[in-house]
Amino acid sequence: MNGLQTLSLAHINGNTPIGGNLLSTGAGATFRVWAPAAQEVKVLWEYTKTVEGDWRNNQEAKLQQTGEGFWRGFVPGLKAGDRYMYYVAGPVGGTEGPKRDPYARDLTDDPAWPECQCLLVDPMAFPWHDQGFRPPQFHELVIYQFHIGVWHIPAGRNNGTFLDVVEKLPYLKTLGINTLQPLPIVEFSGEFSLGYNGVDYFSPETDYGVKDADPALPSYLAAVNQNLLSINPHFKTYSLQDIQGTANQLKVMIDMCHVYGIAVLLDVVYNHAGGEFGDKSIYFFDCKPRGNRNDSLYFTDHEWAGGLVFAYWNDMVKQFLIDNAKFYLTEYHCDGFRYDEVSVIKKEGGEHGWLFCKYVTDTCRFIKPEAIHIAECWPVQEAVVRSTAQNGAGFDAAQNDGLRDAVRSAIGQASQGTAAFVDMDRIAREIASPVLNDKWRAVQCTENHDKVREGREWRIPRIADSSDSHSWCACSRSRVALGLTLTAVGIPHIFMGQEFLEDKQWSDKPGGPNQIWWDGLHQGVKPMADFWRFTQELLIVRRRLKGLTGNGLNIFHVHNGNRVLAFHRWVPDEGHDVIIVASLNESTYFNYELGFPRNGYWKEEINSDVYENWVNPWGVGNGGGIDATGSGTHGMPYSARITVPANSILVFSR
Repeated sequence: MNGLQTLSLAHINGNTPIGGNLLSTGAGATFRVWAPAAQEVKVLWEYTKTVEGDWRNNQEAKLQQTGEGFWRGFVPGLKAGDRYMYYVAGPVGGTEGPKRDPYARDLTDDPAWPECQCLLVDPMAFPWHDQGFRPPQFHELVIYQFHIGVWHIPAGRNNGTFLDVVEKLPYLKTLGINTLQPLPIVEFSGEFSLGYNGVDYFSPETDYGVKDADPALPSYLAAVNQNLLSINPHFKTYSLQDIQGTANQLKVMIDMCHVYGIAVLLDVVYNHAGGEFGDKSIYFFDCKPRGNRNDSLYFTDHEWAGGLVFAYWNDMVKQFLIDNAKFYLTEYHCDGFRYDEVSVIKKEGGEHGWLFCKYVTDTCRFIKPEAIHIAECWPVQEAVVRSTAQNGAGFDAAQNDGLRDAVRSAIGQASQGTAAFVDMDRIAREIASPVLNDKWRAVQCTENHDKVREGREWRIPRIADSSDSHSWCACSRSRVALGLTLTAVGIPHIFMGQEFLEDKQWSDKPGGPNQIWWDGLHQGVKPMADFWRFTQELLIVRRRLKGLTGNGLNIFHVHNGNRVLAFHRWVPDEGHDVIIVASLNESTYFNYELGFPRNGYWKEEINSDVYENWVNPWGVGNGGGIDATGSGTHGMPYSARITVPANSILVFSR
């Protein structure tokens, strides 16, 4: 190591970003790395393939130590796509060896270098088409959660990729989804994963990319450009270079989502990292002696979900995570985040964890005010969505388990037969979160990746009828469950396949028996196609009726014996009244008296009974509408006698 060239500090100042960064002038790249305990840090570059088939660097030089634990240097002549690594020598008793850049924007995926090398990326080179895109207002979001690797796998492919998502955008647009939320997309260890074991936070998972050498890449390019031009024939098409590399392909996915009017929320895991850490990862990055896990630069010795909790007490660790969020908002144009297990950050990080939450939400809100920040925090608590000025964590919304568990429980109770008790009161208590002051801040679902994962709980159709998930009982009760999700107060969340009655638990292993059954929908399996139509048309109604995204709520009728629930939605100070009636009774009610807030004609916007064997030849309903001219009841000034089909959800508007 003696006699090595020491890199200059040309083009480097106090504002030089961390990581390997290309200069906009094309003069080369700056490198800045945080390794406070290291005795020496080198940058390795000019990698070439040897005759043995592996990769070896031809150039290396020392970075200069510049105080506060940082090392810096400038390498002239480097360009986008060049490979690099750091070589870190630790203190006495420590180790030394190559390390990936914690801020690396992209990684190679070469079999001869299974640990991956870092790639320089020009953040200004990608040709974005989304300049006119604005995400929906927070209360108008409809979130579709899915896993990149298993959601949609084209024939002949091993797993799904970012570019395969683009193929499905016309489907999502037609369905009525306006927000996509993939499970975590950062580089993780191993072949298959849910994504919650990330190790390279600035690099997208290489398995979700189509390799540059893949002969199918030109076909992907043609398909992406066809989709692009179908929206706007005047758009400049992507070149092959534009879609090379995993980082570019994630940008293509987000860009194309925006072109289709669909927002993208990334699922970020700031409570822990890993599972499995290799020697080239950020674990013991500055090569301190192994033994005490608290000497790891980024982590504590506390475990969570198979990984290690971040060391929030260290301001540079907090900054690393904040930089990561800023990075995805700016360089990837994402529209917000779902933060995994904020409750772990709060519990394990204590005061410093809470400060991190405040810092990251405040910083991101300053950079991109229209981006939403959704916290997963158990139990649900108001402080998490309270502003930082009021000593809250500053998140905009929180995942909510109240309605989810109430509906799933009621569907299970209803499946036990006509004599079983069904707790409609519990659903009524959770139609709007009883915990959050601003009710729209609750993210409402009945299925998600945790709940219906392989080996855990069943999807709604199987809960509704364990013997036949396409039976009338399964389909009708599933419509009630999804209908309540989309009409409750809050931000609705749908899990992949739920829109067409997928009944299997899901797995992150591509090609297994738990894959989404697209063929059932595409081949016209009647219950699935009819359920998809119900989802699509209810989403149309939700977009059109402002009352369904308002904060006004009055639950005016709950009857456990009848298994009927009715509630009123509206926009305060504006109106836009909507009445929702849900029944989990196996018999139809005729002349069922219900209160209404205004007299006159109410249009029957949705009658879920129509979607059973569409158009249901035995369906019953209200002939398209009712007249609320009766005297007041249920605390309402008017009333009407309506037909409530068995196992149904009805939506009336005025």
